[in-house]
Amino acid sequence: MESSSQPTGGEHGSMIAVGAGGLVFFPTLLLIVFRQKYPRWWFDWNFELLNFSNRVGVYLALMDDRYPPTDERQSVTLDFSYPDAKQGLNRWLPLVKWLLAIPHYIVLVFLWIAAVVSVIIAWFAILFTGRYPRGLFDFVLGVARWGNRVIAYAFILVTDEYPPFRLSP
Repeated sequence: MESSSQPTGGEHGSMIAVGAGGLVFFPTLLLIVFRQKYPRWWFDWNFELLNFSNRVGVYLALMDDRYPPTDERQSVTLDFSYPDAKQGLNRWLPLVKWLLAIPHYIVLVFLWIAAVVSVIIAWFAILFTGRYPRGLFDFVLGVARWGNRVIAYAFILVTDEYPPFRLSP
């Protein structure tokens, strides 16, 4: 059996997504730190990318039957305000926000595993009853909200308010 150092298709796609996110995250971080600016078009790009990934996530979690388009809002809406980098954001905090969010990452790993199990259970419930159980729906929605708050804080850099450890908004 040969081992290969070449990434598989999934690994390659993940590397591209992380690289593309890093291409927008690091310049934003540097601009906030050194110039106290957050370009509107970078915010719009991050916002729309997160909006689209949420539409895809909602579709995959069986929470919406409509295929997620790239240009329409549908049932998923995010509400992040454009930050004022001079007045609303701490100049040096973006350097450590990703580090401060480590406790959230740890909790979210377990919550995402539970959410995947919940979606599988919901699939069977939908198959047999035609309905998504409300408790499972609310749990998966809460995990997605929590994840969005952490992403907004640590990577999109729209707020300095530390995200709460809760599923509810």
